[in-house]
Amino acid sequence: MAQTRDMTVGRPAGLILRFALPLMLGNVCQQLYIVADTAIVGQVAGVEALAALGAAEWLNWMVMGIVSGFTQGFSILVSQRFGAGDERGLRRSVGASLVLTAIISLLTTLIGLPAVRPLLRLLHTPGNIIDDAVRYLSIIIACALITGAYNIFACVLRALGNSRAPLIAMLSAAAVNVVLDLFFVMGMKLGVTGAALGTVIAQGIAALICFATLRKIPQLKLSRRDLILFGGTGRRLLMLGLPVAFQNTIISIGGLTVQYVVNGFGFLYVAGFTATNKLYGLLEVAASSYGFAIAAYAGQNLGAQKLRRIRDGIRSSVWMALLTAAVIALFTVLLGKPLLSLFISGTPEEAVRVLEIAFRYLIFMAAGLPVLYLLYVYRSALQGMGNTLIPMISGGVELLFRMSTVLILPLFIGDMGLFFAEPAAWFGAEVLLMVSYYCYIRRLEREQDKT
Repeated sequence: MAQTRDMTVGRPAGLILRFALPLMLGNVCQQLYIVADTAIVGQVAGVEALAALGAAEWLNWMVMGIVSGFTQGFSILVSQRFGAGDERGLRRSVGASLVLTAIISLLTTLIGLPAVRPLLRLLHTPGNIIDDAVRYLSIIIACALITGAYNIFACVLRALGNSRAPLIAMLSAAAVNVVLDLFFVMGMKLGVTGAALGTVIAQGIAALICFATLRKIPQLKLSRRDLILFGGTGRRLLMLGLPVAFQNTIISIGGLTVQYVVNGFGFLYVAGFTATNKLYGLLEVAASSYGFAIAAYAGQNLGAQKLRRIRDGIRSSVWMALLTAAVIALFTVLLGKPLLSLFISGTPEEAVRVLEIAFRYLIFMAAGLPVLYLLYVYRSALQGMGNTLIPMISGGVELLFRMSTVLILPLFIGDMGLFFAEPAAWFGAEVLLMVSYYCYIRRLEREQDKT
């Protein structure tokens, strides 16, 4: 089986779909083990433990989003040099990416660990769940190097057109994580601590599988010289990675604002939002998979100077994304309550209230899925073409819309105002990204015509 895939030749729609399908399956497996985490914790450890996972979620997303943002940015240069056939530049970009990821992951641990409890207090996390949230986050952040290793290995493979190895890695990690959840949470009664341990061990296994695949690629036989941060390559990688990491940070600040407001409604409300957010990960998997495929496709074709192919591929991706979003939204409405019930335990009164909150929120999220899927298409296209500035600005737009909605609407329509925050943020960012994509590719085409 080939370890790389040239996406500069062949039918764009078929290439993108064949690339995205293994990623979808892998991401579904990843989300299933997140669902398993949540279901086991919620059913075994109780509704307070479930709420603790929710209280930790956006902080976890922010910290890990910095690491994953850098690795996504680094992979842009990798895909462009692969598409251009520049093997020496490819090795240097991969080598420098590995070193930078290790440095960023270690800094994340050193800075993040002392800040966990103060940040949770700042968010007014309910006192009955804050200790569990601290324990969960501390383990995840302490193991940021494992998360960074998996992210950079998987990003490099995807940049080279290989979506099969990340799929195998995630299938393996999902199976291991479920077994470890049962052992740590159900068997040893470790609660959220056991869920965190299962997650980092599973990610470590995924990282090893991806690394083993990378070692088999002839173009990536790295020497010590490739692991040195060459001035030009290192700077270029940081210029691509910083905006993506900053974009994730900006988005997470909006999420933390939502979490702050949700915390004020009590731990049952936190538990309801947590149940929906965990299920939402399954709704998003196809969008993120299309995003990875589009970024690799756009990057390789930009490196090969095939702008027309980029246009054709994005046009096809728009229709695939809209159709996928509509199908997923329909199934979400039909199956939402039974799926949400997997996460919820407690007294009958508590369970009914949490399910009511969770399902109302889920309906709003499902209605916004077409907008979210288009957001991924246009954002990934811009990033693949090397433009990480506009996606970063779109993160600021998300922040503005999310914070405005969550801080203002509840004053007029009560707690239902919270449910509008995510769809509103997606809409604002998607409009900016769509307009920017068409302007940017026209500019590139004019520049190409002049040469």
